[in-house]
Amino acid sequence: MTDQPTPMMAQYLAIRDANPGALLFYRMGDFYEMFFDDAVAAAAALDIALTKRGTHGGEPIPMCGVPVHAAEGYLLTLIRKGFRVAIAEQMEDPAEAKKRGSKSVVARDVVRLVTPGTLTEESLLEARRHNYLAAFAQVREDCALAWVDISTGVFQVMDCAHARLAPELARLAPRELLACDGSGLDDLAADAGAALTDLHASAFDSAAGARRLCALYGVETLDGFGSFTRAELAAMGAIVDYLDLTQKGKLPLLRPPVRERAGGAMGIDAATRRNLELTQALSGGREGSLLSAIDRTVTAAGARLLERRISAPSRDLALIHARHDAVAMLVDDPRLTGDLRTALSRVPDMDRALSRLALDRGGPRDLAAIRAGLSQGAAIAARLPGEAAPVLADAARDLTGHDDLIRLLDDALVAEPPLLARDGGFVAAGFDADLDQTRRLRDEGRGVIAGMQADYAALAGVQSLKIKHNNVLGYFIETTATHAERMMAPPLNATFIHRQTTANQIRFTTVDLSELETRILNARDRALEIERGIFDRLRAAVLERAAAIGQAARALAEIDLAAGFADIATGEGWTRPLVDDSRAFVIEGGRHPVVERALKRKAESFVANDCALTEGQTPAIWLLTGPNMAGKSTFLRQNALITVLAQAGAFVPARCAHIGLVSQLFSRVGAADDLARGRSTFMVEMVETAAILNQADDRALVILDEIGRGTATWDGLSIAWAVMEHLHEMNRCRALFATHYHEMTALSAKLDGVENATVAVREWEGEVIFLHEVRKGAADRSYGVQVARLAGLPASVVDRARAVLDALESGEREGAARPAALIDDLPLFRAAPPAPVAPRAKESPLEARMKDIHPDALSPREALDLIYELKALSKETA
Repeated sequence: MTDQPTPMMAQYLAIRDANPGALLFYRMGDFYEMFFDDAVAAAAALDIALTKRGTHGGEPIPMCGVPVHAAEGYLLTLIRKGFRVAIAEQMEDPAEAKKRGSKSVVARDVVRLVTPGTLTEESLLEARRHNYLAAFAQVREDCALAWVDISTGVFQVMDCAHARLAPELARLAPRELLACDGSGLDDLAADAGAALTDLHASAFDSAAGARRLCALYGVETLDGFGSFTRAELAAMGAIVDYLDLTQKGKLPLLRPPVRERAGGAMGIDAATRRNLELTQALSGGREGSLLSAIDRTVTAAGARLLERRISAPSRDLALIHARHDAVAMLVDDPRLTGDLRTALSRVPDMDRALSRLALDRGGPRDLAAIRAGLSQGAAIAARLPGEAAPVLADAARDLTGHDDLIRLLDDALVAEPPLLARDGGFVAAGFDADLDQTRRLRDEGRGVIAGMQADYAALAGVQSLKIKHNNVLGYFIETTATHAERMMAPPLNATFIHRQTTANQIRFTTVDLSELETRILNARDRALEIERGIFDRLRAAVLERAAAIGQAARALAEIDLAAGFADIATGEGWTRPLVDDSRAFVIEGGRHPVVERALKRKAESFVANDCALTEGQTPAIWLLTGPNMAGKSTFLRQNALITVLAQAGAFVPARCAHIGLVSQLFSRVGAADDLARGRSTFMVEMVETAAILNQADDRALVILDEIGRGTATWDGLSIAWAVMEHLHEMNRCRALFATHYHEMTALSAKLDGVENATVAVREWEGEVIFLHEVRKGAADRSYGVQVARLAGLPASVVDRARAVLDALESGEREGAARPAALIDDLPLFRAAPPAPVAPRAKESPLEARMKDIHPDALSPREALDLIYELKALSKETA
């Protein structure tokens, strides 16, 4: 016979079954407990003890738990490991449950479902990155992608054909992707690093989605927000439905949805983002990425805006120019830039504070964040000149008009409020008279009683009158029995109410004393209750102006980003690029911002290079040759990154830059096996190359590195040759094409607009010296053997490689039919014999003198004399 579950365990099982697919945090006093399979999984993921409690079905019940006060840290670990967590709280006081019977179970229910895309707690989020929840919907032939960050209120949607989904997910990097059951998006979600959540088809009903959105914004129609397709309504509706499910009816404060215009941003596919390391390094972290190298923002909102701009550079010329104007103005006024950055560094994250307040998860510090942000915003607006660049002038206008709210919050809040409203102590003295009096009773009860005692003694004319307290009567007035007749006669008996007479004393109370006693005893709870009411009023006042506060937060982020761009432009010698509607691409003295930063840390300098893809030719392609390690890949990448920076609104690391608007950016640099999908390095390379050839338009910029290297030499050469011709004849785009196939240099004579360029090197006494200078012309050879020696290959291997290379090269000059015939004539590989020991040269006088020198023992005068002596000896030796 199986065990019948206890009432508590029956409740647990019912709640768990109502929330499938999630670990259940079941509140029991000061702990969240987990049972059964949830406990086993959580204990392993959190590295906490797994215990047992009771039995079920004849088996012990696994159990583990985490303290409520430390739950956020454990939640973060579980979310990062791909779990979803249902939080079941106690919905009543245990004392209330006992009124229903000694065995009654405290009522519990899930108050929130925590998922990767629905985080709001400061400790669970990365301050400088968005936390997107995305949804993909398909209605017949139309598809759409919507995304939201509930921690900031951002809500956007766009038409998105299935073929564009991967690049868009790579741009947004959502933490969670919602899709209809059976969508088959598992691989796409995994590539984007998103947790895939399948929803029933009813969640993606477009008509229901429109109704949900209207209810969310309290409108009859969505026409005021724009015109949306059925697929877009389905995607947005699925997000709202999911938020309603996970937040248990407490919907976040979302801005009206913004429809992103197709073609408004530069197209960058997932492979290009990865290869160029725009926001994340190939190693997986932020360090080493373009974003890390250029981030000079001082606010969290500014950092998030920078990531958005780098992820999606604009194609709107007017907008690009306006952003450049803002940076230029701040570059020209370093003092203003410094003042703005100092003020901005004091600005908290208003977006996320506002979101927590809207979800009723906020506290006094979030109110203080709104106060500080708006106050600093007003100061920043006053600091900006009236003739500021349009971007900055618009931002300044959004930072004004909040004086009443600032004054209210300033009057109401202490300077450093506590984190939680339930702790109290956050309302400033003097803001609420009732609260001040209650606090005085709570903190100064004895003083209040003493004052009342003096008043009553004067009224009765009895200086010995005392106010005392005991557990039976509470507070009471006591005098000696000799004053009884007077105290109990008019007019005093109207004030003093007789309570008790003893042998020597008589005791009274008054209406005021009874009320005071009640207030003193309840003062602490009353003070907390008053503060909670004040918090609710302040929260309502903030939410009433939520739209204006959100606009102010965006304005501060815009100013922060412009000031950050100005700071790096001034400090690193970056210049304003000319971006226009031409097909020009001329970079003078271009530098790689990430590599240059790394070299500066080692006190080394970066060699700048020019790139001119347009000299009256359409298309314009540079065929770049040169040895490995010479800097070809760096040159390719730096020109792509300069393009990204220019269209993101930043100045660029170059002496001069003229860039015709780039519609798409493609990069095929480096490759690795994709073992999970059964793809070899060469297959990955070909898939990425195919995507470029099939998608690049005539306004694209393409950088290709070593196409065809993953297969046999002649196969690789033929593929690279055909790819180059396709780029020239069909795509007709601007491109940089690096290769070791020197045979391809002949294409410059056959295809208009194709030019040869090479990375210069020097060879000295068998050593190869990399100059890192890009020049017109073709490389004579690849210097692969020399690079192999630098890499540390055994000397015997390097010597053998040199011998084989010499034989192949001489065979080619003599017209050998095939390389195999040359190889057949080579002796079999054998370890090279030890090199003969050269006779030791006689030591020169200069060398002998050098041995006797001890630099640390020389005085400056002796060192100077020694230089003259060594110079004389060198002439004798020569």
